[in-house]
Amino acid sequence: MKYALGIEYEGTSYYGWQTQKTAPSIQTTLQQALGKVSLTPMEVHGAGRTDRGVHVTHQILHFETEALREEKAWVMGTNTHLPRDIRILWAREVPSTFHARFSALSRRYHYLIYNHPVASAPFFRNATWHYHPLRVDLMNEALGFLTGEHDFSSFRAAGCQAKHGVREIFSASVKRKGAFLVVEIHGNAFLHHMVRNIVGALLKVGREEQPPQWLKTLLEKKDRKAGGITAPPQGLYLTEVQYPLEFSIPQGCRLPLLLNAEGENHHGES
Repeated sequence: MKYALGIEYEGTSYYGWQTQKTAPSIQTTLQQALGKVSLTPMEVHGAGRTDRGVHVTHQILHFETEALREEKAWVMGTNTHLPRDIRILWAREVPSTFHARFSALSRRYHYLIYNHPVASAPFFRNATWHYHPLRVDLMNEALGFLTGEHDFSSFRAAGCQAKHGVREIFSASVKRKGAFLVVEIHGNAFLHHMVRNIVGALLKVGREEQPPQWLKTLLEKKDRKAGGITAPPQGLYLTEVQYPLEFSIPQGCRLPLLLNAEGENHHGES
């Protein structure tokens, strides 16, 4: 049997999603907890990898097992064996054709910036502090150049293993709610560090060090060396993964309250 799980986690204590030889990871922690419920070794496959310190409110994974358990047992039973910063939200049996990564149609990320002269104590692990005032209007203008299908090689990590840099951004926006800025990017797939590199470039635009058209210039150069800084990981959240309706995978996500920023500064269609 094959099952899909919806999970969330606070990524501060982990070296990303993927199993590491000598460091804690989300994948290893989940496999160990699921194994205690199934009483057999488990292997899980996620919709995508996240880096060290990145957070998730809606990640999908799948596993195969011969253990007969109710869906409730996969949720409640496994959660009793997980640390408090990882939670399984739901479980359901899926067809053998389902794959958490390859069946996905799109992913949605949010990036949370605390834009204030003084850093936030409660959010120092869960948002990126930026003390210089940022202009949201300029940042939104810049994002308009990224929507659509492009080669995003200027925004991929040097060690990215993807075969090519072509990806499609369906929509992108920056919204402000008090001292918080929320960058939202929805696309079919993402390159390694792509969102963080986009945000790093946006910060330069928001500080008025570069014009909005600079992102168009970076995109056209297809050269990571021409780009800006890589924004820190603690502001990044994977918030949604969407699948064909035939798999009946929940499409919603549990967003932290502050991610529900007000405003209509969107470019493109979700």
